[in-house]
Amino acid sequence: MSIIEPPPQIDDQELFDSVVNPPHEDVTALVDKINEEYEYWDTIKYKKSTEKCSSEKLWAYVKVSRMRNMISVWPQFNMFLGVTNQMQRICHELDMNFGGSWGTSSIISGDCKERYLVSSLMEEAIFSSQMEGAATTRQVAKEMLRKKMTPKDKSQQMIANNYQTIQFVVQNQDTPLTVELLQRIHRLMTEKTLDNPEDAGRFRSNDDVVVENGITHEIVHRPPSYTEIPSFVKDLCRFFNDEKPKVFIHPIIRGIIIHFMVAYMHPFVDGNGRTARALFYWYMLKQKYWLTEYLSISRVIANSKKSYEKSFLYTEADGNDMGYFVTYNLRVLNTSFKQLQRYLKRKQDEKKAANTFLQLGDINDRQAQIIKMFVDNPKEVITVKDIQSKYLISATTAKCDIMGLVNRGLIDEFAFNKVKRGYVRSDKFEDAVKPFLK
Repeated sequence: MSIIEPPPQIDDQELFDSVVNPPHEDVTALVDKINEEYEYWDTIKYKKSTEKCSSEKLWAYVKVSRMRNMISVWPQFNMFLGVTNQMQRICHELDMNFGGSWGTSSIISGDCKERYLVSSLMEEAIFSSQMEGAATTRQVAKEMLRKKMTPKDKSQQMIANNYQTIQFVVQNQDTPLTVELLQRIHRLMTEKTLDNPEDAGRFRSNDDVVVENGITHEIVHRPPSYTEIPSFVKDLCRFFNDEKPKVFIHPIIRGIIIHFMVAYMHPFVDGNGRTARALFYWYMLKQKYWLTEYLSISRVIANSKKSYEKSFLYTEADGNDMGYFVTYNLRVLNTSFKQLQRYLKRKQDEKKAANTFLQLGDINDRQAQIIKMFVDNPKEVITVKDIQSKYLISATTAKCDIMGLVNRGLIDEFAFNKVKRGYVRSDKFEDAVKPFLK
């Protein structure tokens, strides 16, 4: 994070003038376009219109347009949100795709759901942890999670904790949030990763926590006083659990507000970002957005981390207008869904290609996919545990699949050691599958 340029201060008279003297239609169109992405002053100041309109005047028109649809979302800290047409449009599209009746005709085929789900949960745990400093590669992390290996260092422990926490959230998605549950979430997320182990699951008791620029060490966010944490947590639980709020805020936007407020308040010494993202994940599932389980939301955030950080800073710099953070996160959800669609299409294509090998006769779908693995990578080496983890089957079933291919002469067995066995392509493999290759 880095300190950003503050926007121009607009006095009441300038705002009044902007209301009673509406802009030319060219400027109005520009304001609408700016609000689609909820742009901040650092880009607005470079905008040009055909009418003579200074950047400061344009900013005033933008502020007036946002104020017309401004609602209070967290009175304790004077947080507001200017709801835009674009926000409502994206929420509607996500409603159509993320839950409800759409689930009855899912694009995720029944036989693949569990594998896709496990893979997505792993991705979420890995990228959410990497954003907070976990230095393990995705490949190593996935292997650790799949094989249920004991974490070797702090980075792997962060990822293992995150994965465990997400599983806990999924299992308890309909449980109301309480102070104790929030502390338990944090404890699950941070166990064995904090400098002081006693800080896991414990609210901070001082104001020593600040958010700094990683390079310059400039303070870019100073959370509210620790003395406000008890009242904040009560409000958080009330906001999270309220099924019939007096002021309706779209559930997806409410989830994003929860994410922001936990990060803003920093109720814990460390692990606030991971905890905030887990609560957002939980809230989305609680609101029956079932597809959330299959999305790698943190991967998209990690790949646009600078924009993620700026959306926090813009909110604070512009009078606690949460529109920047909401707009960014709606875009993240939209991107995550599109990535899922592409992923499913690729997997369906791979399965279709693997099904060609069913023509060999007397083999099942998994065996066909194992053959495809060896076609794609002639130097592939697999073990029973690899197949067990990949297809979420028992060791007995995995061994049966592999030995079936061994008995067909398609793969050979070799010894890693006295106990462990590996499997590679046989000399007969190429001739056997060649007739089925395009």
